[in-house]
Amino acid sequence: MKKLIIILTGITFAFGAKAQQDPMVSQYMFNGLYLNPAYAGSHDYWTSTLSFRDQWVGFDGAPFTGIAAVDGPIKTKNMGLGMILMHDRIGVTKQNTAMFNYAYQLKTSATSKLALGINAGISQFSANLTELLIWDTQDQVFQNDLTSKILPRMGLGMYYFGEKHYIGLSVPTLIAYQKGMDFSIDLSKSSFLRRHYLLTAGYVFDTDKDIKIKPSVLLKYVHNAPLEADINLSTVYKNTYWVGLSYRTNDAVVVLLEYQTNSHFRIGYAYDVTVSKLRHYSQGSHEIMIGIDLGKELIKQKTPRYF
Repeated sequence: MKKLIIILTGITFAFGAKAQQDPMVSQYMFNGLYLNPAYAGSHDYWTSTLSFRDQWVGFDGAPFTGIAAVDGPIKTKNMGLGMILMHDRIGVTKQNTAMFNYAYQLKTSATSKLALGINAGISQFSANLTELLIWDTQDQVFQNDLTSKILPRMGLGMYYFGEKHYIGLSVPTLIAYQKGMDFSIDLSKSSFLRRHYLLTAGYVFDTDKDIKIKPSVLLKYVHNAPLEADINLSTVYKNTYWVGLSYRTNDAVVVLLEYQTNSHFRIGYAYDVTVSKLRHYSQGSHEIMIGIDLGKELIKQKTPRYF
């Protein structure tokens, strides 16, 4: 049964289902560039993250995702730059993506800014269909692997933020072009990709000298797929230890942990407890994140980064 589900999942992905296609992550609140190009340069120093997600452990052909990101400011020009490299694997399908991000920041008050961002890059898709177990061995569709395809893509985002709050709206893939299809603003006519609309928000509340509370939310919408929400609540102790819980609608409850060893280094872990029907076939999901913050200004920071 496990193999049957993965086979169907792989085929659906390879032929462009109109469902959620972007890889899922649980620690997105510490890797905002993955969701929104306008996040680039939102700190006074350069920052980098490396994350690995092993989803649905014990499930043959389950998704595995690796993401590397770096971004930082160009202060004299109110700009931010960033780059993301991503590898995603599910079943017999693979996706490799490289995206470059640019953001321009407008100061709206003494403590807040509005950033407008754009990303551009390419994705490579492939599917080893000959590895599938099939019933009709004569079906020509599965006689050969799908040749890797290069898809140029571009997205947009807005990000309003201050020291203890943020709200963002983004469409990571606004347009894309797949060879052999029409070049059109209508993404369904130009590629098998679909637009993901993302809304994020969060705030940090001071409760006393040592403890802070940070609620946050992520709303995700894809046409012909259910609206999905991640509702999160984290507690920060002495600006060093993070403990949080997250609920992803109809999917999982997530335990979040992070430790800021010093002003430069961060390490995080997330464990997803599956609550959907897949819980009968998997042992949950594991996600590890490592972050390194760079730059002279970092030493002068009086408060840690909350997002």
